[in-house]
Amino acid sequence: MDTRVAVISIIVEDRAQADALNNLLHDYGAYIIGRMGLPYPKKDLNIICVAIDAPVNTINALTGAIGRIPDITAKVSYAKK
Repeated sequence: MDTRVAVISIIVEDRAQADALNNLLHDYGAYIIGRMGLPYPKKDLNIICVAIDAPVNTINALTGAIGRIPDITAKVSYAKK
């Protein structure tokens, strides 16, 4: 199975959605290389970056599912290789 390395950038505008996001990331935990979260109180939001190594369809499924959580935005960037 071919995999790609990518980074999913996530903006959380409502902390009440954190449990839904964490449950989703837990479901894809086998693919996650690491994650970094940064609170940004000035704008009342959180910024999360998730590094992942997975098949493209899995990365797209995760990114889409994250984006469907209310008050959360997600975008993905793929490595060239």
